[in-house]
Amino acid sequence: MGKNQLHAAITIDGVNFHDQQVENTPTSIKEYFRHLKSKFNFNASQLTVCMEHTGIYCYPLLDYLTHQGIAVCVEPAVRIKQSQGMQRGKNDKMDAVRIAKYLFKNHTELKLWKPKREVVQQLRALLVVRERLVRGKMRFEVPVKESSEFISKSIRQLAVVNCKATITAIKKDIKRVNVEISKLIKKDAQLHAQVKLATSVTGVGTIIATNMIIDTNEFQDIDDHKKYACYSGIAPFPNQSGKSLRGKDKVSHLANKRIKTLLHMGAWSAVQYAPDLKAYYNRKLAEGKPSYSVLNAVCNKLITRVFVCIKNQRMYQKDYRPALA
Repeated sequence: MGKNQLHAAITIDGVNFHDQQVENTPTSIKEYFRHLKSKFNFNASQLTVCMEHTGIYCYPLLDYLTHQGIAVCVEPAVRIKQSQGMQRGKNDKMDAVRIAKYLFKNHTELKLWKPKREVVQQLRALLVVRERLVRGKMRFEVPVKESSEFISKSIRQLAVVNCKATITAIKKDIKRVNVEISKLIKKDAQLHAQVKLATSVTGVGTIIATNMIIDTNEFQDIDDHKKYACYSGIAPFPNQSGKSLRGKDKVSHLANKRIKTLLHMGAWSAVQYAPDLKAYYNRKLAEGKPSYSVLNAVCNKLITRVFVCIKNQRMYQKDYRPALA
């Protein structure tokens, strides 16, 4: 599925496929499904659609399927690719047939896609804009700061002067987006409650909390802290095979790097301001554990605390002591 067109394949038996290229517009998509209905004589309840996740290019098709009540699965391309073993060749037609095979084989196990609430989609759009602005600011600020020790003061001053207006404007835009994010959260009772619960955990700020809410679809699609730790690339996995390979446990690179970066920043903050996590971090370092590994463990603790707070609908208690049996 691309910006201008999509290639679709339909199968009934998993062997024979009817494929067709369609323009990625609401009118063309509607006409395509009208053609399929007349050719195969099915109703909406008999059809399941699977598509690769391609960001905003999915929206026209998702919008049509949602309004028609057609079941749909949105899967990462890497999951579809890895499920089919070694493949040779690639084009839109082959990809469409492979996705159809994947759906036919796994349809009983796949999780159906559910649209997020409008306010959550708006919040996600604001966070995307904010992330782009932050990256833009860093691209201007970091080179100027790093060059201070390597170039003359006069040359550095030229760069500072010519970047100053741009950096100032970006900072203003970031502040404006932050205000819009806060307004959107305060207007919605459910979002406001979840952000309040999540940010009661030391080290978890509004941006981390809102990203977690969006990633989990308000803690509905992912409702287990272990699954979210895996999703964010924090959970370690064994790296062993028989007696010949006894490697250290490693985290997977198949993860959401954005939230992983944010969680690491939150973990650094928690290590400084949460006495129990600070003591834990220093104790593990004294035991000889790598700092990055210990920081991952702190991230895991933050995720666990947030999920427990959301599940129990209670603020995090920093001085909590379990009652004796």
